[in-house]
Amino acid sequence: MSFTRVLIANRGEIARRIQRGCRKLGLETVAVFSEADRDAPFVAEADHAVCIGGAAPSESYLNVEAILDAARVTGAGAVHPGYGFLSENADFAAAVEAAGLVFIGPDADAITMMGSKIEAKAAAEAAGVPVLPGYRGADQSDARLLQEAQALGTPFLVKASAGGGGRGMRLVTDLADAPEAIASARAEAQGAFGDAAVFLERYAPRARHIEVQVLGDSHGTVLHLGDRDCSLQRNHQKLIEEAPAADLPDALRDDMRAAAVRLAQAIGYRSAGTVEYLYDPARSEYYFLEMNTRLQVEHPVTEAITGIDLVEWQLRIARGEALSPAQRDVQFSGHAIEIRIAAENPAENFRPETGQITLWAPPAGVRLDTGVQDGSIIGHHYDSMIAKLIVHAPDRDGAIRQAVGAIDAFAVDGVGLNLAYQRALLTHADFQAFRHHTSGLVDMFPGGWAEPAPDARDMALAAMALHLHLAPAGA
Repeated sequence: MSFTRVLIANRGEIARRIQRGCRKLGLETVAVFSEADRDAPFVAEADHAVCIGGAAPSESYLNVEAILDAARVTGAGAVHPGYGFLSENADFAAAVEAAGLVFIGPDADAITMMGSKIEAKAAAEAAGVPVLPGYRGADQSDARLLQEAQALGTPFLVKASAGGGGRGMRLVTDLADAPEAIASARAEAQGAFGDAAVFLERYAPRARHIEVQVLGDSHGTVLHLGDRDCSLQRNHQKLIEEAPAADLPDALRDDMRAAAVRLAQAIGYRSAGTVEYLYDPARSEYYFLEMNTRLQVEHPVTEAITGIDLVEWQLRIARGEALSPAQRDVQFSGHAIEIRIAAENPAENFRPETGQITLWAPPAGVRLDTGVQDGSIIGHHYDSMIAKLIVHAPDRDGAIRQAVGAIDAFAVDGVGLNLAYQRALLTHADFQAFRHHTSGLVDMFPGGWAEPAPDARDMALAAMALHLHLAPAGA
């Protein structure tokens, strides 16, 4: 399981993050890139780089044969998938290992099991992890699904078994709408995942999204690295994440963490993974949602409060090393918040922004995981998230203040970002008092969000800043 060169089958900020982890261990890196990413920072910073195809993901970052060819050509001994793209594709993991390479992540069987929401929930139940009431049977006939819907009662969700990110999901509040909801969820699931299987589960309004980070080695040890709250979401996509999850009863928090470890142990999980829950404060109950068999976008907040480098440990575990810390050695310090920075216009229904970044001056003193720099071109081919801003303070209020200050100090031009919207979320009374939930944006901004118009003072300060920026040095 020894390797000295790692191919990173991804792009942008996560590719740079993995490069940093490799350098820490003295490992060389191989970047694979599309034609659109030829001049991207992650390509320039890699030890070796190979163009694997056109801008479309299907021609490059989802092209398994091209990725494996690049590994062979460059002599890479391992492949790190990052997140997104092929990171939770069991066939890709199996192909990597069949090519004689090390896949930096769990084995294909674990990915397959947790990739099916139906199988994952069955595994969770077997491990004694609570799941939402519902129907997850093999009989997918309309008659059986409608019968189970009647027994379950409204409100309930129809969800794609192979789904994620809200695709293949429908909320049913009236049983008369169930046939249409089932049909449309099936059609979307088939189109998005090639699998039309669905399941039903009770819908918990005003619920929170809590997750537990786990780390397992190939020697049977599984640790939890605490919990995170990712309840602030738009269309089931996370906006702001924080660790630890605030305002949880201690006994329930301990139970969530222990349940995550039990599940990971039960499936022989190896590498970093995340067990996700739905927490219903009204019932003081939590339920298993899914397990992500990869590094999460929000992993930096866990690193901030534990001091444990998750990418480093993914690499160590892939080399066959045993986890050196015991659970009692994992300590938690302070509170961390991560803000996803996206090239989009929230005031115009989150319209993606494209173009060239002509000014990129991020704040000092905070962690910024970014895939761009001055002069970077933002195209339309990939996800709009281009960076993550992470702050760490002694407590939650301090972390919020630090995050707001960092946003206020962030200077960017050429491409619009969602910074003003994220600032509005951070400073909203519901977020600060922890009243937000997974569908809470409607409550927070009933008429939708509109970017505040600058007043005369703001305009004067902006004009002065522009003048100073453009003035010759020493003028």
